[in-house]
Amino acid sequence: MIFFITGATGFIGRHVCASLTRQNHTVVTMLRRPEAQLDTLRQQVNALGGQGDLLQPVSGDLDQPHLGLTAPLPELDAVIHLGARFAWRLDTRTARHTNVAGSLAVAELARQHQCRLVFISGFMLENRAHLTRLGIDTAAPAGTDWPKVYRRAGGYEASKLEAAFRARAFAKQHALDFVEVQPATVAGNSQTGELDNSQPLYSLLDNLARGRLALVPGTPAHWLPLVAVDHLADIIRLAATAEAVPEKLLALDRQTPNLQPMLAQAAAHMNKHAPRRYIPIPVLAALLRLPGLAALMNTYPEALHFIQPTRFDTAITEAFLQQHHAIAPNIKEVIEKSTRRYHQQQAHTEAQ
Repeated sequence: MIFFITGATGFIGRHVCASLTRQNHTVVTMLRRPEAQLDTLRQQVNALGGQGDLLQPVSGDLDQPHLGLTAPLPELDAVIHLGARFAWRLDTRTARHTNVAGSLAVAELARQHQCRLVFISGFMLENRAHLTRLGIDTAAPAGTDWPKVYRRAGGYEASKLEAAFRARAFAKQHALDFVEVQPATVAGNSQTGELDNSQPLYSLLDNLARGRLALVPGTPAHWLPLVAVDHLADIIRLAATAEAVPEKLLALDRQTPNLQPMLAQAAAHMNKHAPRRYIPIPVLAALLRLPGLAALMNTYPEALHFIQPTRFDTAITEAFLQQHHAIAPNIKEVIEKSTRRYHQQQAHTEAQ
């Protein structure tokens, strides 16, 4: 099969490329600078057990009209949309241009090729209470006051939410074969613990190691749901290749420990002391809005939305994965390996 993918060079993207090419599928990778990025990506995919020579580069950019694609594409079996602009405090105009308009351009590409669109969104789309607090009416999302949502959620989260709702509407309007994968926060590779330093879990481990976490955000019921990056990649591969796929696949491990026990587990592997006392999230968010404090603490108010007490129903995803014999790794072991890998990298850096 032949797949087109955006965001191939990202942490999740290169794992998806490895998962697909491991099964001998061809992956057309949209790269801003193919001449500078392809060799490195192929090496990374090979290191993950994939076949880098099955990557076919095309020049393109989410920020350009029609994705900036000029070369003709082969007949595609699916388009996988992973690309996004990520940053805390991302300004609204930039966020909407890349993450919303870019997503709709990708959806249009899938429509033109009459193939499946595998759209990567996020697990908070299944937190209905959170969406309501932001001002999103899930029954009639077209009437949402999006500028208000951007003010409440911040550019990155709001643009990902808006992109998902608009992509759903586009797919419905054009009768597009549409599968939405909704990942939790990404943990490291289940075999090696590899965790990209741009990931929120990496920042959490780094804050813990450097003594920036004196208090636990939230309450004893709060958690940060996780999914191992290689398991997520396999879920995305199945979403693209399986004949019958649910419209939504919530990629979230329900066995993820609550936040304080997870911090305690990580701290033990770094010979650190985990915080035991809690701070209400609204109080912490208010403190982080003080000038300079968010950067100093390496924590931004927007990131706190993902730490919450809501539990999620993953029965549909679990049944689909069981059908395809895709077994989730033990998430506590993934946390341990991610922590050990982080600790080893820091020790190596400090020794240099």
